[in-house]
Amino acid sequence: MSYCVNCGVELDATAKNCPLCNTPVLNPNEIKKEKTAIPPFPKEKAQVEEIQRADFGWLVSMVCLATAVTCGILNWLAFQGSLWSLAVIGACVVLWVMLVPAVIYHKWSVYLYLLLDGAAVTLYLFLIARMLEKYDWFNRLGLPLVVFTFAVLELFTFAVRRFPKGILVRGMYFFVALAILCVGYEVIIDLYRRVHVRLGWSAVVLTVCTIVVIGIITTLSRRRLRNELRRRLHF
Repeated sequence: MSYCVNCGVELDATAKNCPLCNTPVLNPNEIKKEKTAIPPFPKEKAQVEEIQRADFGWLVSMVCLATAVTCGILNWLAFQGSLWSLAVIGACVVLWVMLVPAVIYHKWSVYLYLLLDGAAVTLYLFLIARMLEKYDWFNRLGLPLVVFTFAVLELFTFAVRRFPKGILVRGMYFFVALAILCVGYEVIIDLYRRVHVRLGWSAVVLTVCTIVVIGIITTLSRRRLRNELRRRLHF
């Protein structure tokens, strides 16, 4: 004997709805079956095996090695008029040095990564000089530019990691490094051209960077101005 859960009237064993209030009659056993039934699709997503760092490094290494060897053999067998394959080999070396050590040996110091990148770029420029059989521009322009660039990058990285952090402080470091790079580039280029060293376009960059740096320093020195800027820019 069963009763309606809504109005309490006695129900017939075959009733589908209550004859008084028309409330549906539900069998508790049927509800349990519905809950335990297997859904048509799995609720949990299947997990794909994650790629390992070594796998990515192996892929990049094989691609770079295959490209360098193939171009070298092709240059040796079919195109012997020039050493054009040195440019491709140098590019493969730079790509490998910039990607693989940072992926596989991710615990190395960032300063070591920058040093390796600088060495790879220097090797690439040397191979270009060997291909052209002209070393003057490499000794007096390419090498000084690379050494100066990565020296500034090392100092910038040291300042960002060593001193107080913050988007304003890092922005100040960036503009200081940019000004130093531009001035240094123009001086090195003038020395290579054997002309009188005189700041031109780099002076414009230096002026703009100086104004920006002074503005950042002023903002950092004023607590209310600093807080207002952070509130408006949401950082």
